[in-house]
Amino acid sequence: MAAAKWEGVFPAVTTKFKENEDLDHAEMEKHFNFQIDSGVHALLTCGSLGEASTLSFDEKLAVTKTALNVAAGRVPVLVNVSETRTATACRFVEKAHEMGVQGLMVMPSVLYAADSREAMDNLRVIAKAAQLPIMVYNNPVSYKVDLTPEDFKELADCEWIVAIKESTDNVRRITDLRNAVGHRYQLFMGVDDLSFEGLAVGADGLLAGLVVAFPKETVALYKLMKAKRWDEALKLYQWFMPLMHLDVSTKLVQNLKLVETLAGVGNEYVRRPRQPLQGADRARVTAVVQQALATRPDVSLLF
Repeated sequence: MAAAKWEGVFPAVTTKFKENEDLDHAEMEKHFNFQIDSGVHALLTCGSLGEASTLSFDEKLAVTKTALNVAAGRVPVLVNVSETRTATACRFVEKAHEMGVQGLMVMPSVLYAADSREAMDNLRVIAKAAQLPIMVYNNPVSYKVDLTPEDFKELADCEWIVAIKESTDNVRRITDLRNAVGHRYQLFMGVDDLSFEGLAVGADGLLAGLVVAFPKETVALYKLMKAKRWDEALKLYQWFMPLMHLDVSTKLVQNLKLVETLAGVGNEYVRRPRQPLQGADRARVTAVVQQALATRPDVSLLF
């Protein structure tokens, strides 16, 4: 049986590159340690923010191996599964299982927008191959596949599916899922600038983006919400919101890598066709980060 019960803050970590676009494992080791030392509850490698679409099959496994080495059992390591073909996804998850990952996040088959029957079958086939706990990434805004609460009722007999990353951009879905399936799945809010709202209505955790630069603040927000310290949580959330908006963008990778750079915890190297921000886009993000740093709260005083 799949025994995982995930909760807390799971960062969708960025993949670090050198200037020539090669993987930079030393920088990833540094950044993964930074995340864990700051109190996050897991690491999620090779997601959308991790530039999965630019990574080869073997590179995804290499990044994840680095995360496993750094975590050394301190937190679970999950790897995102994003392949165009189900058979390739099955081969990938079998390799990931052999490496020792503690779980998977599974996206719909990229490029093809499956209907719900196809999408559910895809999940079942991958789960059978993986034999690992799975978080389903439900993001119809970006990937044009929407699994509804009724669909998740139908999937409830698949023991390996244990969690849902809910990214419909509709916070009502958290309550609809609870009403439909109770606590059969752990629910994670996958939209940064709905974090407060998602946790307020019962999400178990955050699959977060801005955590890559501000992990202590993200963990503090989660802890305040779980302690029902609403006023303090809201004040922190209001400070955080301009930064969190940067995650909801087609340029989220460039946005957040610039945020990491300005916060002193990363660099801007991306893989083409992406390029670092320039002009008005760069000025806008820089202004947001500078304002946030100038008014940054000391969350260590909250606990």
